[in-house]
This record gives sequence, C-alpha cells and structure tokens, in this order.
Amino acid sequence: MIAMSKSKICGSIFAACTMVVLLSGCGLFKGAGSSSNKPTPPPVVTKPATEEKKKDESKKETKAAPFNVPAFGRQEKKEAYNIALFTPLYLDSVFINSTELPGRTLPRYVLPGLDFYEGAQLALDSLQQQGVKLNVTVYDSKSRANSIETLTKGKQLDSTDLIIAAVGTPELQELSNVAREKEINLVSATYPNDGGITANPFLLITNSMLKTHGEALQRYLQESFANKNILFFHRNSAFEKRLLADFKADYEKLQSSRKSRIREVLWSDATTDAELSQFMLADRPNLCVVAALDEAGAKAILRKLSVQTASYPLQVYGMPTWDIMKFKEPEFKGMQIYYTSPYFNDKTDVYSRYITDYFKRVYKSRPSDMAFKGFELTWYFVKQLSANGVYFNGSVNDPAKKVFSNFNYQPVYLKEGTEQPDYFENKNIYIIQKGDSSDTKMNFQ
Repeated sequence: MIAMSKSKICGSIFAACTMVVLLSGCGLFKGAGSSSNKPTPPPVVTKPATEEKKKDESKKETKAAPFNVPAFGRQEKKEAYNIALFTPLYLDSVFINSTELPGRTLPRYVLPGLDFYEGAQLALDSLQQQGVKLNVTVYDSKSRANSIETLTKGKQLDSTDLIIAAVGTPELQELSNVAREKEINLVSATYPNDGGITANPFLLITNSMLKTHGEALQRYLQESFANKNILFFHRNSAFEKRLLADFKADYEKLQSSRKSRIREVLWSDATTDAELSQFMLADRPNLCVVAALDEAGAKAILRKLSVQTASYPLQVYGMPTWDIMKFKEPEFKGMQIYYTSPYFNDKTDVYSRYITDYFKRVYKSRPSDMAFKGFELTWYFVKQLSANGVYFNGSVNDPAKKVFSNFNYQPVYLKEGTEQPDYFENKNIYIIQKGDSSDTKMNFQ
C-alpha cells in the first residue's frame, strides 16, 4: 500500500491545478513534509523559484561547432534557465470526476513517474540553494488536456532551455520534434530505445539500447578472460536471433588479440542436460550469455545451467532487464549471475543517504530507483547548464559532475557519411554481479 501522505498530497495538487495538468517546480508533491522536517541535504534545501523572465542580457558567443552542429558552437549563458520536466503522473486517470483519490491510495502505475519527479525536485531544491536560478515547469506526459501537441501549438515550450523526460513512445518522438525544431537539448532519461528518431543531435539517450549493452558485454568477456568458452544461449525467436546476430557482429568488429569465437546454443524447454553439457569445457570458464529478457525465460535456462555447475566452471551473463529480477530459488544458490546496466548506485554516498532519509521521513518508505534517476539526471544536467550554458554538448561527459553513475554520451551516426549525429547515446555500461543483499560492480568505469 502507498503511504496516505503521498495520496493526500497528490489529491491536493489536483485540486490546486483545477483540472490543468501543468505543474510548476515548487515542491508540489511535498505537502506532507515541511522544510523543518526535511533531513539535512547536501547542501541545504530550499524551494525553487516558480517564475523568472528570460533576461535580455543573456550572453551569446559563437565558437567552433562540435559535431558540425552550429548551435553547439554558441556559448549562451543566462541569468536563469528554463527547464521542462516531463514525467507520467496519470492525473487524468487518477482523478476522473473529482479531486478525491478513489480508494484513498495511489494506483501503482503512478509511482514510477511520481518518484522520478520527487527525485528531480530534491535535486532542484539543492541546486537552487547553491545559487542556480531556475524556472522549472513539470508536465504530466500522460495528460490529455495538455498533450505535447497542445503545448507545442501554444508555444509553451518555445523558451525552454532544457527538457528532461522520463517518457516512452509516442511522447519521446513528439518531444524530439520540438527539440530538433527549437534546438533544445532533450535528455531521454529512462527509455532504452531511440523510438525510430533520426537526425536529431539534440537528443541524449541515457538508458542505453540493447545493442550497446551487447557491445560492452562482448568487450568485457573478451578482454577480462585469457582462456574462455563464450556461449550465447537463445530461443528460436526472431528477437533473440537478432540479438545473436548483433553479438556476432560485435565480435567481428572487435580489434583484440585475445578474442575467442562465439558458440551458439539454441535451447528450449525440451533441451536436456546431456545436450547442454556438450557445449561445456572443464578447463576454462564457460561464459554463458543468455538472451532472455523475460523472467520466466531467464529462470528456465538458469535452472538447466544450474545442473552444469557441479561439473563445469560457469558464469551467466543476462540482459539489462535482469536488474529487477530476484534469483532466490534454492537451485540458483552459489551461481555466478551477472547483468548489464547503464546505471550503478551502491547507495552509500551522501546524496543517496539524503534521498533515502527524505523518503523515510516523508513517505515512510524507501525511494525507488526512479527517484534516484530523477535526482541524478536533474543534478547532472542542471550543473551542465550552470557551468557551460544552454549548449553544453561539447563537454557533456564531465566526470566532475558525476552523482552516482558515469555517463559517456557518444554521437551515433545511423548512415555512413552523415556530418551530424542522429542522436547521442550513453555508451557507459556496467557489468554487475547479482548478490544476496546487494549487487557488485565488476568493471571499474
């Protein structure tokens, strides 16, 4: 069940908005926690300003354009920056006919977007206390009354300096069109896909795509083990066959004297232990890459592989979707299970402790990963604005602004010979080992 304080807060927001789902960044979801009850933040928290007019004294200076994008060559610093935050709050669905919350609890589908907002809000509070001047508007990406099309027609995004969006399709495509036309940097915070977008160098994809995970895993396996037997396990589906094809293509492109051939293993529920053992070697690590994104499929092949651990040294490398899976079954005990992720947070740093303490005090619960992502990306990119201005793209990979994860945004060119990137994608991938109580980062990036 969701804490009642959070439900009441959401209800009061809806009443205040009078059916208009456009929220300004001023602590809207924080009615249950006054400033006197907040934990000591890193640094002290205050509330962000709701309004600041765009200053005529904005500084603009043209330099060499990185990545052949003319806008990236402009140094444009401002007195205050205008930020649009898009996250799915589903207020139209939650409050259908009144400002009262049905059942007095929030539906669970609301929580990811709400937690992302809460994390972003905490970052904004602290940044503004540091003297960063911001005009922040939060939009419910699932609003019917204030759809992205409506906002675009009303020119409500025209003066925006940065868009941070925890959205999928079709909202990402719609926001991309705005960002490209208005030359606004758009941070796609959570969607692991390009949504078919091309020719938009203002798009920064943070949650790396599967192909990028495969490239990073290929490099890690080939370079980390001198002797190894690399096996790629897939079912007879078009999707998993495509993952295999990409993995083999990564092998061909990899320039390394230590690389070993990839051996394909087609498996099904009917595959026997004897059939699997034919692929195993006793004198070296058997590195088993599993293409299953679904939990049922992942656990089905793990059960089969668990039988082989008594006779062969074996490690299993799964997909990024494995980060939320729990492998507590007795047959998995002692298995070395890994997955890939563009995010890593061991939750021991000062920011994590601040976020955790805040959620415990206000909501009597632990923050989700979405709250940490909201905080991290908002902090990182507002710091970029503050230090480098609107077009920070030439120095987007600044380790000094790191919060939890390292980011490595690289240009992606979908067609050979094009001068401008189609978008930028975070290429930093962590290899993470599943643990009983916590996960462990294996590659030190």
